[in-house]
Amino acid sequence: MTERQKELAARIAGKRGAVRGPFRVWLHSPEMAERADSLGAFARFDCSLPKRLRELALLMAGRNWDAQYSWNAHVHQAVEAGVSEENIAAIAEKRYADVAFDDAADQAFFRFAHEVLDEHFVSDETYAAALEHFGPQGLVDTIGALGNFTMLGMCLNTFQVDLQADKEPPFPDIRGYGRLAGGGAAGGGTEARP
Repeated sequence: MTERQKELAARIAGKRGAVRGPFRVWLHSPEMAERADSLGAFARFDCSLPKRLRELALLMAGRNWDAQYSWNAHVHQAVEAGVSEENIAAIAEKRYADVAFDDAADQAFFRFAHEVLDEHFVSDETYAAALEHFGPQGLVDTIGALGNFTMLGMCLNTFQVDLQADKEPPFPDIRGYGRLAGGGAAGGGTEARP
């Protein structure tokens, strides 16, 4: 590693315990790594959304991109933060019509994030409901979090970051780094790319 990479690796390990997951990839571009770390820390720890919704956003973006590493790394944190196992299972299986939150704000958040990720647009009704619960800052923070977690999923899949062999595959339609086609084997390996 260059001196800059060593400096960033030490800083990342100091904050996160080790350099793992996407940071092993991002360190190939030190300036990208530094900025991704900053945005990721904001999205995960400092934005205006409550923790349960930050974790829900991570799982939703992770599922949208079939990012098994981030899903497995955060599914238990989402449960601990208050996202029900039933809703998590429905998201993992893409049964979005079955996702139901008791809290109106959580349901508005789910609908907003789901429309952004799956439709790429947000209906006026969904936007108004989310705005009522979270205000302009909350909606901007939601888009920032979803964007960060989307970039994370793209990185993890493209560079085939460790699938955590000790974890069960979280999605019924994905194996390795590919989608199951008609019940056959998925493409892609299980070894991380350089």
